[in-house]
Amino acid sequence: MTTHRVFQPDLNEHQSVFGGKILSLVDDSASVAAVRLTHKTVVTASFDHVSFLQPFHLDDSMILTAYVTGTGTRSLEVFVKIVGENLTTGERFVGFTCFITYVIDDRSVTTPLPGITPVTAEQRYICSGYGHRHDQRAIRRQEQRDLNSHVTTDSPWTE
Repeated sequence: MTTHRVFQPDLNEHQSVFGGKILSLVDDSASVAAVRLTHKTVVTASFDHVSFLQPFHLDDSMILTAYVTGTGTRSLEVFVKIVGENLTTGERFVGFTCFITYVIDDRSVTTPLPGITPVTAEQRYICSGYGHRHDQRAIRRQEQRDLNSHVTTDSPWTE
C-alpha cells in the first residue's frame, strides 16, 4: 500500500488527476507486489479492466493497494485499487480499479510461481475470478496476434 497526495502538477484541464499519472502510479505499486512474490525481474504485459470510477482532485489523497490475485509459471495477475480521500472532510471513495499482468523476464523459469491465499472477503471474491480472467486474456492475445498480422509500418498519410 502506498499513498499519494494530489498536487497541482498532477491535474489535467478538468482539474482532476491526469489518467497517465494514475496509470504510472498504479504500475509502480503493482510491480512491487509482483516482485515481492516472485523475487524476479518482471515486465508489464497488460492492463485489464481499467476503470476510472471517480476523479481525484487537488488535495485528495490516493491510497493505492495492490495484491497478487493469481499465478502461473511465468505470469501473475495483480489487482490494484485506489481509494481517494478528501483530506478536508475525511470522505473516502473508490476511484480506480484494474488488473495488471506481469511476466517474469527470465524465459528459463519453468517452476510454477507460489500460490496465493486470499485473506479478506474482497480478496477471496477477486481471486475467485482469476481463472475466468486468465481465459479471457488468452482469447484477447490471439485476437491481438490476428490484428498484428494486418498492421503495417506503412505511412497512413499521402506524401
